[in-house]
Amino acid sequence: MPLTASMGFGSSSLMWFRKGIRIHDNPALEYASQSCSHLYPLFIIDPHYMKPDPNAFSPGSSRAGLNRINFLLQSLNDLDINIKKIGSRLLIVKGDPYEVLIRCLKQWNIGKLCFEYDTDPYYQALDIKIKDYALKTGIEVFSPVSHTLFNPTDIIQKNGGKPPLSYQSFVKLAGEPPSPLSTRYSSLPPVGHLGNCDISEVPTIKDLGYGDAKLEEFSPFKGGESEALKRLEECMKDKNWVANFEKPKGNPSAFLKPATTILSPYLKFGCLSSRYFYQRIQDVYKILPKHTSPPVSLLGQLLWRDFFYTAAFGTPNFDRMKGNRICKQIPWKDDDKLLEAWRDAKTGFPWIDAIMVQLRQWGWMHHLARHSVACFLTRGDLFVHWEKGRDVFDRLLIDSDWAINNGNWMWLSCSSFFYQYNRIYSPTTFGKKYDPNGDYIRHFLPVLKDMPKAYIYEPWTAPPSIQAKANCIIGKDYPMPVVSHDSASKECKRKMGEAYALNKTLNGLVSEDDLKNLRRKLDEGEDQRTKAKRSRQLLIG
Repeated sequence: MPLTASMGFGSSSLMWFRKGIRIHDNPALEYASQSCSHLYPLFIIDPHYMKPDPNAFSPGSSRAGLNRINFLLQSLNDLDINIKKIGSRLLIVKGDPYEVLIRCLKQWNIGKLCFEYDTDPYYQALDIKIKDYALKTGIEVFSPVSHTLFNPTDIIQKNGGKPPLSYQSFVKLAGEPPSPLSTRYSSLPPVGHLGNCDISEVPTIKDLGYGDAKLEEFSPFKGGESEALKRLEECMKDKNWVANFEKPKGNPSAFLKPATTILSPYLKFGCLSSRYFYQRIQDVYKILPKHTSPPVSLLGQLLWRDFFYTAAFGTPNFDRMKGNRICKQIPWKDDDKLLEAWRDAKTGFPWIDAIMVQLRQWGWMHHLARHSVACFLTRGDLFVHWEKGRDVFDRLLIDSDWAINNGNWMWLSCSSFFYQYNRIYSPTTFGKKYDPNGDYIRHFLPVLKDMPKAYIYEPWTAPPSIQAKANCIIGKDYPMPVVSHDSASKECKRKMGEAYALNKTLNGLVSEDDLKNLRRKLDEGEDQRTKAKRSRQLLIG
């Protein structure tokens, strides 16, 4: 259960910040600050998340790229500044969260421990240990649901013990979320004696050991509650835009002024309360009753977020294909060369590569850009496992979220939720609809900045003289395409059809051997078609 308590009371409270890095609509903070003489606001620098990993493919830890770590540090700095304004400070301790927390609970004589409920498996396992310790020692624990609009446990119970797997059934079960808290703090109880706990200020990137790490370009999005609320106000000023917002519309190539709210990283870290965001959208709808509706509306996007959180929380092995009852079993290719070409923006398809450069530099890209590169890697062209793409997004996105990232990769690879695998995002024509001149490509792939508009999406078709004039020889300055899109996409559709048929025949109970046999059959078929094609070319020649 997200809320537990024992009867032990003490004069000191500990507010453990994890996500929920904010003061507004923070039920754990509100409860922690009540009826206590001292309040200890704590954030633990977890080496599991923060420790530099020199072997990773980009600067950062083993779990997160440097852009996301930097965004988190900015968010903590902002929280510290805001807490200091109301008479307290953020206490930073480095170390294993369980060990640090037990030490602090003892040293500070804590009677009440408060932290936001978290559905991620890492925190689920950690919180069981923490609550077990608190129960044995008589410490009261308050762990409310405030990262999502709804409590996933409640929705799963309403649905007979299973998560709803369609958006419509989720929305029907969910109803209206609780209102955000309207608490305003004039002051917080003071921090008490710190004992022997090694307290520091919010560290810098350099303090964490990233002294030599240099990002080509840090994310333009600054972390923190103050920035989140400022961005929210900017969005809400344009009431017509809020009322008429309609996903999946929007321009994925707009980078100077992105065609979306860019509030996802602030929701991910809890710098912005989803309940407060929901309420503000509802306020606009009251003024402009003619507005878009879920699933495409702005309100609908917040409901999608909760939908994925609930599906993830109620589905064992949600983050993998194997052992995941809602995921189609598909014999994806294990091809590290193709994966690296995609990851490192070297596929030879400028639309795909430009998106992957934006991801690496900014830690963010438009949702339709995400759709394009995810489809391309999996069922569209390369047929590489969605888990591999998920890992790259999980590392590089500043808004990477365990439930949403896994859910979207299953969706876009047609492994779950969405099954129309014949509908793909073309790597050569989709971007052109929004940006015929290729300005987005020119910005993120400057090697192609002088390529004429007629060839910017397919530069390998440019005559050698045009390539020379553009100072970009394809195959030398910019790669040749790693696949022929037309034949690769046909091959992917054929493989998806075979995999779907196998899943249907075996009622989803596909074994490892079944997948191996299908992979062998598909590879043999592909080899035969390749040989036949070469024979035809030789005959024509």
